[in-house]
Amino acid sequence: MIRSLILAGALAVIAGTAHAEEPIVGNWKTASGETAVIAACGGSYCVTLKTGKYTGRKIGTLAGTGGSYAGEITDPAADKTYSGSGKVSGNSLRMQGCVLKVLCKSQTWTRL
Repeated sequence: MIRSLILAGALAVIAGTAHAEEPIVGNWKTASGETAVIAACGGSYCVTLKTGKYTGRKIGTLAGTGGSYAGEITDPAADKTYSGSGKVSGNSLRMQGCVLKVLCKSQTWTRL
């Protein structure tokens, strides 16, 4: 009986930690109206377009925790990669790409 309770408790802890994903993980509507999915890949998070002209194309890799992320973002139309960052606030994700950390453009994505 005690063994069953310990096993049930351990399974509850494991299930609870499995659902503790970073806030960046999920489906997002981009500023241009396309859908992007952000999912764990390796030790970071991959950004892949799911709709639009560039469907299936990976457009970024970000790493971080707690709502702040940094890495690389690719503009699929220009096929250029920039240093990038993302910051999650509620159901919004502010994405920013910069050239030499001086010339930056940003856009806000919305969680789907």
